[in-house]
Amino acid sequence: MKISVAHKEAMKFEATTAKSSFIIDCPTISPIEYFLSGIIACSASDIQMLPQNQGKTVTDLVVDGEVVRSDDHPKKFNSLVLTYTFNSDADSDDMAARWVMASVETYCSTINTIRDTTKIAYTIVQTGKTIL
Repeated sequence: MKISVAHKEAMKFEATTAKSSFIIDCPTISPIEYFLSGIIACSASDIQMLPQNQGKTVTDLVVDGEVVRSDDHPKKFNSLVLTYTFNSDADSDDMAARWVMASVETYCSTINTIRDTTKIAYTIVQTGKTIL
């Protein structure tokens, strides 16, 4: 993977990937917020893909993330708490929980990149019921 980031003006940068580009508008959204958004989006995409692979559907997916960071620079992530809220046609609560666990523990590269330095916890709310 290769990404290039070029300064455009003031505190705006353009990130270019092999497939597309986007504007990073600091301080409107800080780089660390983009970083956390990327972590969450990685897992959210798993939560859409894994059920599809089993002929199931997830709708109304929202993943909330809250990070506690060190007070001192470089202000690394100390902990990350994720809340997965969605509706699905999973055969059981265990099936829905396995989708999230598979993302967090195996498939999501961004979560697994920070796993050794960041305590990660998560809650799953499926169809209005907290299942984990």
